[in-house]
Amino acid sequence: MARFEHLDQHLSSMGGKAEASLFCEMGLMYAAGRDCPLDHVAAHKWLNIAAIKGSNRAAELRSDLAKTMNKADLAEALRAAREWMTMH
Repeated sequence: MARFEHLDQHLSSMGGKAEASLFCEMGLMYAAGRDCPLDHVAAHKWLNIAAIKGSNRAAELRSDLAKTMNKADLAEALRAAREWMTMH
């Protein structure tokens, strides 16, 4: 998990489309459980942030993922994204 926290700190200092693309990739990693635990809440969080940063692909993926999530998990993901955006 420390690896992702370090990446999180690095990404927060980037800008533009490259940042959105990397956040989208992080969302996909969590959605697939690739090199990390499968976590739909984290996946939605990162896809949401990527969409806010301008990734249309992330917005579509986030919408698809949201259809599979229960209301409590979706609310948790939205809170996490909002908290991250506020802090960065």
